[in-house]
Amino acid sequence: MNLDETLHELCRAAVPAFADTAFVHLYAPLPVGDEIAASPGVLRLHTTDRAPPRKAATRGSGPPPPAADTVQAAEVVRPAATARLTKLLRAGRPVFGNAPGIRSVVAELLGVANAPGAVPPGRRLILAPLHGRSHAMGSVVLIRGPDRADFTADDLLVASQLATHTALGIHKALLYAREASVADALQRTMLPPSLPDPAGVLLASRYLPSSRTAQVGGDWYDAIPLPGNRVALVIGDVMGHSMTSAAIMGQLRTIVQTLAGLDLPPDEILHHLDEQAERLGSEHTATCLYAMYDPVLHRLLVSNAGHLPPVLLHPDGSTEVLPVPPGAPIGVGGGAFESTETHAPAGATLLLYTDGLVESRDSDVMTGVDRLRARLQAAASGSAPPALEEVCDQALGTLGAGGRDDDIALLAARFEGILPGTVAYWYLAPRPQTARQARRLTRRTLHDWGLDSVVESTELMVSEVVANAVRFASRPITLRLLCTEVLRCEVGDDSPLVPRMRHAQLSDEGGRGLFLVDQLARRWGATRVSTGKVVWFEQPLPGDQAPG
Repeated sequence: MNLDETLHELCRAAVPAFADTAFVHLYAPLPVGDEIAASPGVLRLHTTDRAPPRKAATRGSGPPPPAADTVQAAEVVRPAATARLTKLLRAGRPVFGNAPGIRSVVAELLGVANAPGAVPPGRRLILAPLHGRSHAMGSVVLIRGPDRADFTADDLLVASQLATHTALGIHKALLYAREASVADALQRTMLPPSLPDPAGVLLASRYLPSSRTAQVGGDWYDAIPLPGNRVALVIGDVMGHSMTSAAIMGQLRTIVQTLAGLDLPPDEILHHLDEQAERLGSEHTATCLYAMYDPVLHRLLVSNAGHLPPVLLHPDGSTEVLPVPPGAPIGVGGGAFESTETHAPAGATLLLYTDGLVESRDSDVMTGVDRLRARLQAAASGSAPPALEEVCDQALGTLGAGGRDDDIALLAARFEGILPGTVAYWYLAPRPQTARQARRLTRRTLHDWGLDSVVESTELMVSEVVANAVRFASRPITLRLLCTEVLRCEVGDDSPLVPRMRHAQLSDEGGRGLFLVDQLARRWGATRVSTGKVVWFEQPLPGDQAPG
């Protein structure tokens, strides 16, 4: 039960059976996650009245009409921290309105300090502090109209019980809201703040928490750039709904990012992820789907660990559920994972999602998947393919307007590919003459692409990187040039030794190659892969031009 429900329950229990009007004041700020109140010491007011409403703050529950002196409290008040009020709140015991000094305290709480006679006289008013486990959280004012008998000493005990149970309920609601707030912040922090912008693919994502506040799950998605302009598309779901689930999700996502940097096949990624997940505890299981897209070869490699199959929206508007063997969930142990290769045509859209998108109380998961396919196919029935953001919005409408019992994570990828005419690829023998051969191939290719203005700098960098690869390679090295939004050069060899830039001394005959690359390139790097390493660098295109 949340805070508002707790306060409304108090008002329903007190009015009209026990009192005619109830005013609940809560001190602000209350410790609800990261919530910050307008200013310290302000009271937030919840009211109920058995009279018809005359203000937005008062709810009516039926006749009779109020008397002339019925209190109409302000929405927000700023009472002075009087000694009487402080003592009363610390004591934690309810008192009648005719107790010494109480009338002025109540008048100030109700915002009617300058209206004499507004506070009912005698024993028609009870002020009961709301005292939590360690501190006062506010107070409740109970008022009876002149048509009812005054409160008695027994009523004072009833008011005490009402205040005690309400204070305990508020305390639990605050703890509940704090835990949900922390878990939700933890989960959102562990999700990627933004998606990369790799060449040959457009990306979009959605994340929606459960409509039930405390149902914080472990859904996550990720897109990880890989060597060779490839990109890894990942989605997963940790079983359970708790702060622990969100924490386990963050650990698994970090492990996947680390494994992706090793450039392993998808099935090996899931195999090693399963091994690492077992160390987190056998009680934590998760599903995960790992896809690797190559925009040059228009190839998609997918491996699945108990997750729902992805949906592929073809350029002609048709849809299919990719037949990927599901495998065992992560954390079960001993699972054999398979990688499935499929063609990824330009213009196709891949949709990865968690079960919150397709599972409901009224239907099973596969019925939801079929409904998702039909919805995407209907959205793509127009003359022009839908934008990627529109595809995500259409997918989120699969469950309709009903509440969600689970989180939803969604990752969409529109495959654009890289045109063959913008890629040049060679295998070169590791010989002393290879650097000269690489310069010649680079010069000829850039001339064909109309990039003569960057030939000189690119030749120099290619020569230095290829010469470094020749020193360590025992097998043919690879040289690849790609012209997309930038001019990218990649040199691969079979040595796992990653070069490091260093500042050569005046007496050194070498050691200046990577220093030159660092000075001339916009970006550069070296990545270990399963077959050795790849050293790459990028340059901006002159005048934002690209080969036709």
